[in-house]
Amino acid sequence: MVAALDIAMEGSAMHRRGFLAAGGVALTAFVNQWSAAEAEPLHRAAEGSRLSQVLLGSLQHTTDHLRTMDATAGSGTLKTLGDKHLSFLKHLAQDTSYDEATGRQLAAIIADTATQTGWFAFDSGDRDGTLGYLYAALRAAKASGDVRLGAGALSYIAIYGYSTGAPSRAVTAAQRAREAVGNLGTPALEAMLLTRQARGHAKLGERQSALAALGRAAELCAQGRSDRDPHWLYWINEGEIHGQAASCYLDLGDPGRAAESFTEAMKALNPGDQRTKGLFLSRAATAHTAQGDLEAGCAVAHEALDLAEHLQSARFNEHVQTMLDQLSAADQSPYAQGVLERATAMQGKRSRS
Repeated sequence: MVAALDIAMEGSAMHRRGFLAAGGVALTAFVNQWSAAEAEPLHRAAEGSRLSQVLLGSLQHTTDHLRTMDATAGSGTLKTLGDKHLSFLKHLAQDTSYDEATGRQLAAIIADTATQTGWFAFDSGDRDGTLGYLYAALRAAKASGDVRLGAGALSYIAIYGYSTGAPSRAVTAAQRAREAVGNLGTPALEAMLLTRQARGHAKLGERQSALAALGRAAELCAQGRSDRDPHWLYWINEGEIHGQAASCYLDLGDPGRAAESFTEAMKALNPGDQRTKGLFLSRAATAHTAQGDLEAGCAVAHEALDLAEHLQSARFNEHVQTMLDQLSAADQSPYAQGVLERATAMQGKRSRS
């Protein structure tokens, strides 16, 4: 676990790429074997300072706060903060004393923090650094004994897969995560994993598999959260399900259904999830434009630009650029011209600042 953290946080770019990109076979093997790998014992000798429950609670609170900051404003500089938090957690793992139960709690916080920092890296555009954190998170999750944390890391590996041209790996990661938590009674967690699996199927053009996964996700979401669902999965709700369904329809070449589902998503999305709202708006603009409703597409595009003015997310910016590229083909339209001129003015303002 500590070695994996060292590679994620301190390894050279070449070292990290070699670790995480040995090939699709290596990635698939890691995803398939993480839960069966031997976990190192978690206890330290008595000479170190004793790790307290009060400190552990504060450390988890810090991770939760970083997660909320990311959802509200985007990753921005959060990767740097995540690295500093992980460095302190690693220090505690190596240099304090604790019994096995406390050690497992510490490993759980490390797993959660490494997963979040991997996401911060991805959202900020550091694709080379992302998987190293998620591999470290899987090691820490195994050491903690909490398979839900491992499923969380695998869900982000799935996002990485379908976002970087490897949707089959996304399907595999989501399926392995579902297998690990299938008997826990965690409907919200399983619903989230099914949306990740559906996105992979949609990218592969597997319409029936995608729709089946989405249908089951909607059923599980409707059941509500259980006591076994993890606290870090606070954001899964009907709006998220609709938004992921809309993204699948867009990938499947059905912009009409996508536009309808994005509209439903906006009605039920968590108010604090501003980056998710921005992603859905940019894709909704693309869906409206693709089905020939340029006026509606441009109206939604302006809403996306409203959020682009303050969100710090390279991933969101990529979606906005895709939206603008599509509108540039219709630049003779006054609606499209208005969006494009505003976007150009925003870019000029950023460069001057």
